[in-house]
Amino acid sequence: MSFETARHNMVWQQIRPWQVLDPSVLDLFLSLRREEFAPAPYRALAFADVALPLGEHAGESMLPPRVEARILQELAVRPQDKVLEIGTGSGFMAALLARKAEYVVSVEIDADLAEAARANLERAGITNVDVVTGDGVRGWPSRGPYDVIVVSGGIPKVPSALLAQLRPGGRLAAFVGRGPAMRARLFQKDGGRTIRAATLFEAEFPPLHNFPREPFLF
Repeated sequence: MSFETARHNMVWQQIRPWQVLDPSVLDLFLSLRREEFAPAPYRALAFADVALPLGEHAGESMLPPRVEARILQELAVRPQDKVLEIGTGSGFMAALLARKAEYVVSVEIDADLAEAARANLERAGITNVDVVTGDGVRGWPSRGPYDVIVVSGGIPKVPSALLAQLRPGGRLAAFVGRGPAMRARLFQKDGGRTIRAATLFEAEFPPLHNFPREPFLF
């Protein structure tokens, strides 16, 4: 099967049936070459409904495409939005966000992964992502506040420091809990300081490094 056929099948057989109906999101998955962000040994599985290990980096993986698509849809990223991603991984989620936002700051704790993600993004012609090597457990306040924050991995709960970096009207997506009882959750800040939270779906996700257990809001 060719990559193009596999890409088409991924969109229409995995992503769309999973309540992803936004045409702009579907078009992104049809146009952005996911296989070029996957580690070479796993490129044949780039369109499968599985998490792909990122080489020798223990616990790091690309999320299944239907999960990436659903999160992207629920965040409703706008062209003027400033986005923070915690956990760059391969750079594919950052690439998706960048195609919809003004720009993306993506923080990756593993220097080798950060370098690989920069190379992947450059190869894809994406210039509005700044991959920062560092610990994003408290966000990246020096570049904030943000309209959108994405935590691209599992965390026990959401630190208050991350929510504090949202602008009024901002949205934060995170995979919250401890396996196997984990939930994808969407947090929205109103015009003041009130945070509303909703559960999108349940699944298990690889944990991000260094996230503390306290203090938490959710």
